[in-house]
Amino acid sequence: MSETPIWPPRWPCAHGGPLAAGDFRATPEDFIVEEVFDFAPEGQGEHLWLWIEKRDLTTPEAAKRVARACGVRPRDVGYSGLKDRVAVTRQWLSVHLPGREAPAELTATLATSGIAILDARRHPRKLKRGVHRLNRFTLRLTGDIAEHPGLSRHWQTLCEAGVPNYFGPQRFGREGRNLIMARSAFARGWRKRDDPHGMQLSAARSFLFNEVLAARLRTDCWRTPRDGDVLALAGSASRFVTETVDATLLDRARRGDVAPTGPLWGKGRQESGAEVAALETGIMTTHVALSQGLEAAGARMDRRPLCLRLETPALRLDEEGGVVVSFGLPRGAFATAVLRELMQHPVL
Repeated sequence: MSETPIWPPRWPCAHGGPLAAGDFRATPEDFIVEEVFDFAPEGQGEHLWLWIEKRDLTTPEAAKRVARACGVRPRDVGYSGLKDRVAVTRQWLSVHLPGREAPAELTATLATSGIAILDARRHPRKLKRGVHRLNRFTLRLTGDIAEHPGLSRHWQTLCEAGVPNYFGPQRFGREGRNLIMARSAFARGWRKRDDPHGMQLSAARSFLFNEVLAARLRTDCWRTPRDGDVLALAGSASRFVTETVDATLLDRARRGDVAPTGPLWGKGRQESGAEVAALETGIMTTHVALSQGLEAAGARMDRRPLCLRLETPALRLDEEGGVVVSFGLPRGAFATAVLRELMQHPVL
């Protein structure tokens, strides 16, 4: 019953789709990402937190280089989020250094491998995954999009109405290879030792979520609550099920106070009801190898907002004829979800 999709899938856009062709990330400096936390290191403790700026380097590779330079095991280095390689990114890493200081030559050693230490502070605990509040992006776009006369107006629409909260193409790997591996793993029985970081599970869940979001975009109800929707409260992890949609709820959704959610499939209660549950179940049945594979692998059911709101967005032209956009997104959201609404590009 499950079919292998054509890659890349033709998931629909909102607000009329992208305006023109463009380019981004021509150099790492065109794609700047900075983590934003709701807290700061305390200044004492067994873990040394390093506020780093890395260039053209993945987060796991940066963590390995920090571990090697500090003479610790890779598992003694913590980080909150995985950041792109072709980018300039700023984020905290923690290093477990109980009772000793960092090597005197640490800054110089890391500088030779594309890592600059911008700050260093002690903290009692290791940095855990997913504890930052949001990522702040500053992206430079070039090509026809930078000269399109409707760019400012279209950008304003995205800022006011939000964009579809798709998982980006990097989640699925080149030509969807992570998803292909997930299908193969589910067919023979998924094993954690073959997928230690859960990339196959993540790719499968992300694909199914995108399929649900695409279906709701096609009927223009990705921002509008429907009977049985599980609604997420903005700025919190709280959510609730609505049995009947009324005018008050529609107004709250329009203002961005609440947003419909889609499933991150796995074992457990689906939460949604009525017509929403029927739509989601129908899509899981269409891709039964993925949905049942996730359940058998023990992935836990969760939810994710369908609509993505930009925090403090801005747009400006630069001196070289490009356009610079900046915005904050909650952790787990993809800047490519915003870019695909603005411009045409092969990887979007």
